[in-house]
Amino acid sequence: MSQSTPSGQNGLTYAAAGVDIDAGNELVQRIKPLVKATRRPGADSDIGGFGGLFDLKGAGFKDPILVAANDGVGTKLKIAIDTRQHRTVGIDLVAMCVNDLVVQGAEPLFFLDYFACGALDVDTATDVVAGIADGCKLAGCALIGGETAEMPGMYAKEDYDLGGFSVGAVERGELLPRPDIGEGDVLLGLSSSGVHSNGYSLVRKIVELSGLSFEADAPFEPGKSLGEALMTPTRIYVKPLLAAIKATSGIKALAHITGGGLPENLPRVLPDDCSASIDLDTIKAPAVFKWLAQAGGVAEKEMLRTFNCGVGMVVVVAADEADKVADILTAEGETVFRIGTMTKAGDARVVFDGSLGLTA
Repeated sequence: MSQSTPSGQNGLTYAAAGVDIDAGNELVQRIKPLVKATRRPGADSDIGGFGGLFDLKGAGFKDPILVAANDGVGTKLKIAIDTRQHRTVGIDLVAMCVNDLVVQGAEPLFFLDYFACGALDVDTATDVVAGIADGCKLAGCALIGGETAEMPGMYAKEDYDLGGFSVGAVERGELLPRPDIGEGDVLLGLSSSGVHSNGYSLVRKIVELSGLSFEADAPFEPGKSLGEALMTPTRIYVKPLLAAIKATSGIKALAHITGGGLPENLPRVLPDDCSASIDLDTIKAPAVFKWLAQAGGVAEKEMLRTFNCGVGMVVVVAADEADKVADILTAEGETVFRIGTMTKAGDARVVFDGSLGLTA
């Protein structure tokens, strides 16, 4: 007995199974000018080949060490999907990768993305890639390729996921952290733009408990909806930090403050014989953190190990260069706090004094 197919006499097609090759081709054509706008020395080829090309010599490097990083955006994507705000998550994706490169002294060179979905919506995907291109321009790196995967049955129709992959380079001998970190070195904090891209499972739980919709006015940011305020993209620190590294000799280490907050991320760049002493009173946390702490009844200790709490990057700098580094970073557009100093190792790798003042 013969079996009928959804496509009649011509049999099944890939489109009938849920994958639209024509939509994928249309997406490639739409994003070509976005990709072209991210070109930089070393990256001159068009997308569409089987691999992206980059010329290290053309970028001006003599004896480079390559540094690679990959990351995603996490459940912040759920808010993007629920509120149909797709443009800025691409910036988040780039930021989470390139900020991890610059902490090792590396200049981000190129970026590739992975976009996975249940059914390809060309408008949504174009918005996402436009945001990725925005992030690449902010970081000074080229978007040289990527992959779009349409997987019906793996994702719900409107859902999608993102992965980002970036490579940077630093001349041999200029890697961070340096081995001479010691007592008396100063800790500078660079202000975050908000929650960035970590802790959104807790953020979404707090929103649920608050009873507010994403369309409601943001209690902590007048003039924006709650969804808009929570979608503020992750700050990209690359260009200001590279400028400070090139202009001074005092930067010894950098720490990107992501999931785990200050207590978990700072020790990753510190020697075993040192602790970081931080005065929380010096940190001016964005209002979103006070709202999250109070609306969710979240203790300060939990806030500190879940969120950046206002400090997206920490700079460890020699005391005699601290003012110069802070001045350069300020001139480059950063808000800089002197948040503490390095001390002799104690029972804890990071010691806190004072309070963020987030709880009632």
